[in-house]
Amino acid sequence: MQKITPSQHNLDRLLDAKIGTSFDTSVNPDVLAQLLADKRSLNTRRAYERDVVQFFKFMTGKEVTPDLVLEFLHLERTQAVSVVLKYKASLIQKGLKEATVNRRLAAIKSLVSMGRKIGVCVYGLEDVSGEKVQKYRDTTGIDVDAFKRVLAVCDRSTVQGSRDYALLRLLWGNALRRNEISQLNIGDFDPDAKTLRILGKGQGTQREVIDLAEGTVEAITQWVSARGDALDDTPLFTSLDYAKPGHRLTGDGIRKIVVKLCSKAGIKKTMSPHRIRHSAITAALDATDGNVRKVQKLSRHRQLDTLMIYDDNRGKDQAEVSNLLDEMIF
Repeated sequence: MQKITPSQHNLDRLLDAKIGTSFDTSVNPDVLAQLLADKRSLNTRRAYERDVVQFFKFMTGKEVTPDLVLEFLHLERTQAVSVVLKYKASLIQKGLKEATVNRRLAAIKSLVSMGRKIGVCVYGLEDVSGEKVQKYRDTTGIDVDAFKRVLAVCDRSTVQGSRDYALLRLLWGNALRRNEISQLNIGDFDPDAKTLRILGKGQGTQREVIDLAEGTVEAITQWVSARGDALDDTPLFTSLDYAKPGHRLTGDGIRKIVVKLCSKAGIKKTMSPHRIRHSAITAALDATDGNVRKVQKLSRHRQLDTLMIYDDNRGKDQAEVSNLLDEMIF
């Protein structure tokens, strides 16, 4: 009789082990909750939840529940596609913009996709196409002189003026997005190294370090000094109103500050933090003679084609050719 070695015995024991006994393989019937839990960004979770709720409210007249979601996910493919196409048609009829229609459809498609992943749905919504959207049709902003007027509105002798000035310097000098600024903490700012750790768009929890110009470092340092002592894990930019003093300044709060300052400076164009970002990127392309690869380091666009749109819009090539044609017929 062949003697069984200890290693053979362990191998047999492992092969005989019951599969799945150490894992929770139960399916969460709340597919919407599962979908939202799969998203890192709080803003993304809020947007998906809002769009899904609107879909079910419009199509059924009912508040969304786990059972109602499952009822939708258990439809036949043709039925489900028909329902979503009707919803899309209603959005178009309301006159919603293409990007808004696509965003709402994306939420429904993601819900179906999650249902398929966890085995409670057998169909997909590939037959429901989105609307064609031309990205960055308008990348215009304001020129350097106009932005200087906005900066001049800030009274840097006050705490609020110091904060607003530092915000504007970041929006212009580093072309930051409002949510990137909103999520900054004191500890992310290193005045000695002249750097800032930001949570970039689509980066999850992975922060990246960007360099700051001398003027921006000085502006942020003055603001931090003016607001008083703060711990590293406290917000870099805070609210100064009576309702929520010391609270983290939200993206919408930053937008309201920009709108107010630009209006006070006499800027007639509708402004926003992203419009200042557009302005900074366009100015950077002008300053570098259209060096899109260098400016990409500033804008942090993943695709170079996006910056090419900025460069094309900056060049006014279509207007130039139209003027040439116009001159031919005089």
